[in-house]
Amino acid sequence: MNEESTRPRSRLIVLAGPTAVGKGTVAAEVRRTHPEVWISVSATTRPPRPGEENGVHYWFVSDADFDAMAQRGDLLEWAVVHGKHRYGTPRGPVELALASGHPAMLEIDLQGARQVRETMPGAFFVFLAPPTWEELERRLVGRGTETAAERERRLETARVELAAETEFDVTVVNHEVHAAAEELVALMGVEAPDHEEASTNCSPPTL
Repeated sequence: MNEESTRPRSRLIVLAGPTAVGKGTVAAEVRRTHPEVWISVSATTRPPRPGEENGVHYWFVSDADFDAMAQRGDLLEWAVVHGKHRYGTPRGPVELALASGHPAMLEIDLQGARQVRETMPGAFFVFLAPPTWEELERRLVGRGTETAAERERRLETARVELAAETEFDVTVVNHEVHAAAEELVALMGVEAPDHEEASTNCSPPTL
């Protein structure tokens, strides 16, 4: 990476883990309690779940728009997740956040994390793990947003994803959301929030 990546607070943090482990919930807690941490918003071709907002939880885009972003090189990484929908990280906002010196975090799937390791090897990779396999199953079933077939597909994906834990720099176990978020922030070395800059979210990608 370039010279700016040597500054500790501009280091890119990549958070990944198995499906239903709570990556999005932990990321949301980091955003709530430490708004000085810039968190990337992924683009996806899947439809929004109840309560999800475009540009807040994800950028919900059509297949054609996603194709265009990929062809233009606008995505830092992208992958087909659970054999169905595509997810990707818009490149421009990440580069802008790093250039500005903000602590930056990507909350992505395992395939995406592997691509980022190839393109940004200086990033710090954190694996979010469930306390137990049984707890992961309980969380997935309890979420109530998937059909039985979708749950089984996600559980099969999770079995593969859990085996990748050794590829990461450190593991955070998600026993409780706030504790996991604070452990993650501690790994970033983030200090007290600078509220004048805290709410700065880099400009959204042009879709």
